[in-house]
Amino acid sequence: MKKRILFTGGSGKAGRHAVPYLVEAGYDVHNIDLVPLESPGVTNLIADITDSGQMFNVLSMHCDFPDLESGKGVQPFDAVVHFAAVPRILIKPDNETFRINTMGTYNVIEAAVKLGVRKIIVASSETTYGVCFAEGHRDFHHFPLEEDYDVNPMDSYGLSKVVNEKTARAFAERSGFDIYALRIGNVIEPHEYANFPAYFADSSIRKRIAWSYIDARDLGQIVKLCIEKDGLGYQVFNAANDTISANTPTRALAERYFPNVPFRREIGSYEGLLSNRKIKDVLGFREEHDWRKYVKV
Repeated sequence: MKKRILFTGGSGKAGRHAVPYLVEAGYDVHNIDLVPLESPGVTNLIADITDSGQMFNVLSMHCDFPDLESGKGVQPFDAVVHFAAVPRILIKPDNETFRINTMGTYNVIEAAVKLGVRKIIVASSETTYGVCFAEGHRDFHHFPLEEDYDVNPMDSYGLSKVVNEKTARAFAERSGFDIYALRIGNVIEPHEYANFPAYFADSSIRKRIAWSYIDARDLGQIVKLCIEKDGLGYQVFNAANDTISANTPTRALAERYFPNVPFRREIGSYEGLLSNRKIKDVLGFREEHDWRKYVKV
């Protein structure tokens, strides 16, 4: 039987590419969002992640009418992928961004754990590294940015993601289940490669995200790898492509915009400062969508 995946936020920027990737890989995907995702092979349910009762319900009810035919009752999900969130600051008031993101994540993880789903993947963010939405210029502690970094954001969105990582860790400790948090870089959809020449012309545009990016389709691969890798307990993974989203060497950019930030190790000429070494070493990630395939330099 196909593995059954409950995916929250599948209608969002990242989800609408990651979900079809999982479907193509042979998974049954049930999308939980405030708006449905019109994509072949995907079932949808409109639900609010900030309502705990709704989250227990979505995990313990049928996905579609054909499910009634077996007469065997509701079948369990094999994994939960939680991407639903307010996606950045300045969309809702700060306290609402924090409330929705933290309570929503708590509710989803709590329902999944208490209903016995042993694999949970949650979307964290590169904003946890503290510079993306900082007030004024702020240096990173060091380069590259790796998962042992002392994350310290000052904004409501980044803070919500740090809290969500702690929530995930607490439930993993309590249950012994696998809960993986993905610190997702700036998500690039295929049509957005048209913006890259402007980024090359003014490299300051993307300095707050350390020129990181993750192709939305490669993010789908990362989610799939997380679903398939068992036994790691609680883990944090940076989700980023191999290189920076710039045509200037990495060291030159870092020295221009962050001259006081030290490097902890040597890096490749264009290696990403949001390091993806861990997902490559632990999960076997191999990027398929380097920006150079789509942008003429």
